[in-house]
Amino acid sequence: MTDGIAAARGRRSAPRSWVASWTLYDLANTIWSYGVLSYAVGLYLTSADGFGAAAGNLWLQVAIAASVGLNALLSPAIGALSDRSGRRLPWLFGFTALAIVPSVAIPFVPPVAGVLLFCIANFGYQSALIHYDASIRLVSTPANRGWVSGLGNGLGYVGTILIGAIILFGDLAVWQVFVVAPLLFALLSLPIFLVLKETPTVRPEAAVGILPLRATLRTIRELDRYPGLRRFLLARFFYTDALNTVIVVMAVFAVQAVGFSEAEANYVLVALASTAVVGGLVLGRLTDRIGPKRTLWIVLTLWAIGLLIATLAIAPLPFILAGIVIGFGFGGLSGSDRVLMLRLSPADRLGEFYGLYGLVGKGSQVIGGILYGLTVGLLLEPLGVVAYQIGLLTLLGTMLIGMWLLRGVPERPEA
Repeated sequence: MTDGIAAARGRRSAPRSWVASWTLYDLANTIWSYGVLSYAVGLYLTSADGFGAAAGNLWLQVAIAASVGLNALLSPAIGALSDRSGRRLPWLFGFTALAIVPSVAIPFVPPVAGVLLFCIANFGYQSALIHYDASIRLVSTPANRGWVSGLGNGLGYVGTILIGAIILFGDLAVWQVFVVAPLLFALLSLPIFLVLKETPTVRPEAAVGILPLRATLRTIRELDRYPGLRRFLLARFFYTDALNTVIVVMAVFAVQAVGFSEAEANYVLVALASTAVVGGLVLGRLTDRIGPKRTLWIVLTLWAIGLLIATLAIAPLPFILAGIVIGFGFGGLSGSDRVLMLRLSPADRLGEFYGLYGLVGKGSQVIGGILYGLTVGLLLEPLGVVAYQIGLLTLLGTMLIGMWLLRGVPERPEA
């Protein structure tokens, strides 16, 4: 028995307080993600007090690539740490603290030191996600896994709305966001550590006694022992390429391609996040009813439709319509593919394999961003707005490749 299953014996599902505290963590970490990663750090580095616009953008991309890239390489080994100890929560706590503490200090140090602190904080945030995803077995059963996962994902977008509203209506300066967002993350994440209980089961053979890169390569070599897992991860690489790239470029696309002002874009994007909340709840239920693979297929179909709408007509109304469709799918994506990953993975190595799951998503984030950026950058001067349409077509292409690969993934029922 692992991951608290022994503690859950004798009851059909986890206590509601466990589910509430687990899903609240998803809301909490999204506050950090939107406030620090998507909003504050870019404005900080490109400001006059930072490096200025040109150098600041370069430093931002270097910091993200360094922190995400290093985390991607180490993800399976990081996940194996909790497999070996038989506990997820201590590691989740440590990496959560690593995301919070350096973030608060960023605006109070010189810019170069701020970049280093951001790299440390983003590494901690990305590492915490591995242990959070693997801890879903603590708070759910095979019968309600999709609902719980979708609920967490949907509430995550409530976190986006919450911190977005605080920034907008509180008129927060950038340096204040660096303080408020991490402190809210700390406050709202406390219940998961105070309420959840684990029964540790030590697995000494977990791959943490060797070099992290060798551990990652060993994990990749062993994928063929688990039918469908390699194909699923390859499919995930392609469809999360579109997901991760859209998250990064949506605000810029709304302003520079569609023609919204910066203030209008903020209002629209925060409003569209509400569709992701609804999507998380609806598609979470659907995951339990028809299975994670079929639900994921529906999610990706919605994404493809939304990208096609945005590509064919660059104007405010089509952009909002595409945003509603894509936002609804956003809410169901993690809920369904997180559960499908669990079904395909060995129960005693969830941390290790969720680390590989994280590596795939982060690798696609780097490559997808470069492909979209090069496409728009090379074509913008000769083609104007059409360059953005071609950029979206590259995302639609990778989405369709991911959907094709997903078709061949088996979906066995969870024991």
